[in-house]
Amino acid sequence: MNVAVVILNWNGRSLLERFLPSVVTYSKEATVYVADNASSDDSVDFVSKAYPEVKIVQNTENGGYAKGYNDALNKIDADVYCLLNSDVEVTANWLTPIISAFEQSEDIAAIQPKILDCKKKTHFEYAGAAGGYIDKLGYPYCRGRIFDTIEKDEGQYDQDVDIFWASGACLFIRKTVFEEAGKLDEDFFAHQEEIDLCWRIQNMGYRIRYIADSTIYHLGGATLDTMNPKKTYLNFRNNLYLLLKNVSTKRLPGILLIRLILDGLAALKFLMEGKPSHLVSILKAHISFYLNFNTFIKKGKKLSKTGKYYSIFSVVWQYFILKRKHFDQL
Repeated sequence: MNVAVVILNWNGRSLLERFLPSVVTYSKEATVYVADNASSDDSVDFVSKAYPEVKIVQNTENGGYAKGYNDALNKIDADVYCLLNSDVEVTANWLTPIISAFEQSEDIAAIQPKILDCKKKTHFEYAGAAGGYIDKLGYPYCRGRIFDTIEKDEGQYDQDVDIFWASGACLFIRKTVFEEAGKLDEDFFAHQEEIDLCWRIQNMGYRIRYIADSTIYHLGGATLDTMNPKKTYLNFRNNLYLLLKNVSTKRLPGILLIRLILDGLAALKFLMEGKPSHLVSILKAHISFYLNFNTFIKKGKKLSKTGKYYSIFSVVWQYFILKRKHFDQL
């Protein structure tokens, strides 16, 4: 099986210096690429000189995560793509169980490994942990991470399981399925576009899998930290886009009404915490949502919407009201 490990880079020389060595060392079964999003620093020159075995794909603009990968993958031929963040440290034999899973089951379209925190390696990492899910209202959560509660890895998620979404920090996907699904939605720019892709893939009848025997360490927040208002804007906006595009027409009005109320409460919470810039980000997210409403409704009409996408109604209720902080309590 031909695997391409593709690292998207934008002005990330320091990250490449720190994390690329592990990828090169432990990815002998794959071809490693750095896809550069029109960087203005010397990161491409650094890679070319320090790691001549790594192939460079040069994008003409910084189109964010979605367009950046779409543009780069158009130029790469492989059976399986691994979309890998530039702030990820991989481990020995990380590819072996994933390649094996793809070879054994043709209906597995996408896979993520166990994602632990590079800063605290005993714990799961926010962006993906041990596999992602969403509730009926569209809120994403993970085995090992619900909102800001991060679980310690004590072997509780050492079983391979089907999941709803695989983290964009390290997303393995078959090239044929990636193209059949329509690739990443570039209107998302960054954040939650992998959930949108995984949702479409499952509606096509494929499975998404978490493989516990493959471990990586993710730094997280290398592009936008968790308290950056732009990240708040993208997360709130894109989550509404996600619902508008993928939820059935029958269910959508009631879900959106509840979400708009909850988003208003979130904005009020930011204001009470002395974070008015985040309140403004939520307002901007809703303005963008209304301006692009018809665009995403039209996108949704082209999609097959089959099957149940959630296992619980509201992770917000479970977490904040019932105080259930761990995945196995839901």
